[in-house]
Amino acid sequence: MSKTEITWLGHSSFAIRTGEFDVLIDPFLDDSPVAPLKSSDVAAHFILLTHGHFDHVGDTVAIAKRTGAKVVANFEIGNWLVKQGLDEDHV
Repeated sequence: MSKTEITWLGHSSFAIRTGEFDVLIDPFLDDSPVAPLKSSDVAAHFILLTHGHFDHVGDTVAIAKRTGAKVVANFEIGNWLVKQGLDEDHV
């Protein structure tokens, strides 16, 4: 059985590491005064967004473009992310 590790990254941001996947929730990192690392320092296979406020969507686009992570969000946020340059097949 693989170990699952959950790390609080400040505000509403979390990193979940399983034996196989790195998952980010609401990656608001670069502009967060309490985040222990920056968006360029995280790994992600999946990014989960709870809603569209700036302090939840945060660095999603930059992280998804860099890592190729799939983003899971509601329809409206998904459309907005595509307009920000993410490929539809990653949203």
